[in-house]
Amino acid sequence: MLKTSTIDIETTINSGQVFLWNKIKDHWIGIDGQDLLILNQSPFIARSSSNKVNNFFREEDNLKQILSNISRDKLVEKAVRQSPGLRLMRQDPFQCYISFICSSNSSIQNIKLMLENLCKKFGNKQEFDGYKLSTFPKAEILANASMKELIDCRLGFRAKYVKGAAQAVNSGEIDFTWLKKADYHTSLESLKKVLGIGNKIADCIMLFSLDKMESFPIDRWTQRILLKYYKKIFDTVTEKPVTEKKYEELHENIVKYFGPYAGYAQQFLFKMERDLNKKKWL
Repeated sequence: MLKTSTIDIETTINSGQVFLWNKIKDHWIGIDGQDLLILNQSPFIARSSSNKVNNFFREEDNLKQILSNISRDKLVEKAVRQSPGLRLMRQDPFQCYISFICSSNSSIQNIKLMLENLCKKFGNKQEFDGYKLSTFPKAEILANASMKELIDCRLGFRAKYVKGAAQAVNSGEIDFTWLKKADYHTSLESLKKVLGIGNKIADCIMLFSLDKMESFPIDRWTQRILLKYYKKIFDTVTEKPVTEKKYEELHENIVKYFGPYAGYAQQFLFKMERDLNKKKWL
C-alpha cells in the first residue's frame, strides 16, 4: 500500500489536476469543495478544516500493482522514474466538474483565476490555521447566480456552461454519488448530456473525482504524446482535433494498450511532456 512519505506534493499539485492551490513558505494551501487543506512535505502532514482529508491522495490504491501494470510500457516507465512522487488525487466532485468546464480553451493560470473569482464571489469565507480563504461555491449558489455575476468572474463564454452545469447538479440530474458507482460508459454519457462537457472534460472529471481509472483525457498535449511516441500503435491519431467518434474509438484502443489504469499512465506522460516543453504550472 501507498506510504504517504512517497508522495511528492509539489509534483502532484503541479500536474494539471487541480487549480485552487498556492504555496506559502513550506506549505501548500488549497480548496477542496467546502474544505480547506494544508499540506506539508517534510514531515508529510495533511490537515483539513473539517478534520477529514478524505483519501485526497488515494492512499488506499495499490500503487505497487498500478505502477507495475502501467510500466510495462517503456515510456511510461521512464515517466514514472522522472516523477516517482506523482499521484492521482481524489477531488471534491462538484469543484472538479466546474473546474474542467472552465478549462475549455484556457491556460492553467487563467483557469485558476476564474475559479478564485468564483470562490471570492460565491464561496463561504473561512479561517483555518491563520489562513483566510473562501470555499468553493455550492451548486445551489451557482445555479441561481446571474449571468452578469458569472461573467464578472471572467468566465466569458463558459458562464452559461457553469450555470447550466450547476443547475444539473442542483436539480439532481447529475448525481456524483451515483456516477461513482456507475460504469465508465454510463458515467461518460451522463456527464456529456451537460452543455459544455465533451469527452475530454468528462474524462478529466471521472479520472480526478469519480474513481474511473480507465479515463484517459485526450487534449492537445496527450494527442501530441500519442503522435510523437505511439504513432505506430495508434495509427489513426493525426494533428487535427479529435472528433467525438474518433475519441471514443481511440479511447477504447488506449485502454486495450495501457490497461485498466490508463488514467495513471496518462498523468505521468502528461507531466513528463509538459515539463519537457517547460510549460508553466501553478
